[in-house]
Amino acid sequence: MTRYALPLVAVAGLATPAAAADIQIQATGPVVELSIVEEVEAEPDMVRVSAGVTTDAPTAVEALRLNSQAMQRVIDRLKALRIPERDIQTTGINLNPRWDYDQASQKQIFRGYQAANRVSIKLRGVERTGEILDALVAAGATDLSGPDFSIENDTQAKATARRNAMERAQSQAMEYARLAGYSGLRLLEVNETIVGRQPMPMYRDAIAVTAQAAAPPVQPGMVSTGVNIIVKYEMTR
Repeated sequence: MTRYALPLVAVAGLATPAAAADIQIQATGPVVELSIVEEVEAEPDMVRVSAGVTTDAPTAVEALRLNSQAMQRVIDRLKALRIPERDIQTTGINLNPRWDYDQASQKQIFRGYQAANRVSIKLRGVERTGEILDALVAAGATDLSGPDFSIENDTQAKATARRNAMERAQSQAMEYARLAGYSGLRLLEVNETIVGRQPMPMYRDAIAVTAQAAAPPVQPGMVSTGVNIIVKYEMTR
């Protein structure tokens, strides 16, 4: 029986054009194909939070000016807490007119302008999360979102998941082979895709807070990362 397969190992998104060419593989026995998802848990070492400020004013110029001043205080506070500039990123600036609907006149009434500015902050280490959230509020942030925990370098965790996945694939394939009356296996193909899953963030939606709020307790928990492999074996005698 003749089967066609990709190279022995073809990691999704990383194969070169030459390596991705089909290779003809001769298989005289039945072929078993397995899809294995393997995940491992690890302690997060990075967290993202975001903070925004919103201001209202009669004119667009004044609303944007006041908002810029407020956000600058937030950014200055982050820098004072030794957050590198590369880890502070503006993610949105909005300026819009404000209208209210007057029930008596049944007309839209112009109320001025509202400006909003938002930054995303990357913390390399989760132990300061509560402190940073508290400092953001004290500096004038009017809403927060996050934290979103992750692993900055999950190479070792993925290597463990990859090893476990291959061991499980071989064990399962061997079980199928024995059930079919075969005693051995020959590896034909391995395809891998990366999988990762984050825990549910503590603040999924923006939450309005006051400057008097206490530093929130933060429990980073564990995050998982792993691989999904598709493995093909030929059953041999």
